[in-house]
Amino acid sequence: MKSLIIGNGLMALLVGISAFGQSTKGAVPMHIQNWELVERDTTVFETFDGRETMLLNGEAILKNENFVNGTIELEIYANDNRSFAGIIFRKQEDTMEEVLIRCHKSNQVDAMQYTPIFHKETNWQLYREYQAKVAFKKKGWNKLKLVVLGPSATVFLNDEEAFSIDRLRTSNKDGEIGIFSLYANRFSNFKFSKSNSNYGVNPIPGNKNTNPSIVRKWYLSEGFPFQKENFSLERALDLPDKEVHTESSGLLPISKYVRRKSAGRFENNREYAAIVSKNIEVDKDTIRRFSFDFSDRVTVYLNKKPIFSGNNAFRVKGPQHTGHLDIDTNVLHLNLKEGNNTLHCLVIDKANGWGFMGKLD
Repeated sequence: MKSLIIGNGLMALLVGISAFGQSTKGAVPMHIQNWELVERDTTVFETFDGRETMLLNGEAILKNENFVNGTIELEIYANDNRSFAGIIFRKQEDTMEEVLIRCHKSNQVDAMQYTPIFHKETNWQLYREYQAKVAFKKKGWNKLKLVVLGPSATVFLNDEEAFSIDRLRTSNKDGEIGIFSLYANRFSNFKFSKSNSNYGVNPIPGNKNTNPSIVRKWYLSEGFPFQKENFSLERALDLPDKEVHTESSGLLPISKYVRRKSAGRFENNREYAAIVSKNIEVDKDTIRRFSFDFSDRVTVYLNKKPIFSGNNAFRVKGPQHTGHLDIDTNVLHLNLKEGNNTLHCLVIDKANGWGFMGKLD
């Protein structure tokens, strides 16, 4: 038997899958009758490079399959034009998991990414820990592969491990599988195998951030289309809100809880906003340090008075600005009065990740 050296994350996945067996499928034929297509009129099925292929710009969902645990793989034809191509899994309606390559960014730090899709909206800006610097083949086919077990997944490119996902971010326990492309890419050899494992798929906490300063509960309002000239804080505060909990890092992924009326159009989206708020009770006048970050834009109000505005949108500070979040990026010293104080954060988003995080020292 040949020896094989693999990482700890992959080892755990493979042991779990092999222990319970798999149901293996061969390559899914690239025929229109096998796929649900979003852009049916522009998708082409044809023989190319001696194999059956799909030329896709949009989504193609495999018909009549439900996936929980196992492996998914496909091949993507080399393409250095600006485009994005990958695998969709555990899709339920318009919420799903997605792993993709950024075809034009070979050998850059964000060449490959994982993102949860909440209500059609991608959120890669919020999860910079799940990306990898990999090099794509300049000619021929690049193979993208996933090994999925419970709350975790490991991602491979051309049979080399790229990165692991310790906790998939949607709450979907199962769902459809398929192919994603933004701008045209060519695909072939879509294969999958299902594990018979009963391994639980509820999210696990992983390495929790135990910093007691992190704000872990906020009140989040309903979302609303944002127009600066028509915005009224008083009207926004009349919207219904609910208590929501952050991830262990302190990140509040707003798109998970707020559905936009118009979504999934990336930079062509209309701006949408929501109010993130917290009550702060103090027994005497005091100053407290508030550190925070956001995507895309924010105005912070203390007791209904604006004290900060900022813009962290994709590319706003230059073509390489990603808009990732770091909880220590912005700092305010809050002048709190004895009794109850309210912090309201107007968080405005267009695309790529609607989020907020903060800690109160």
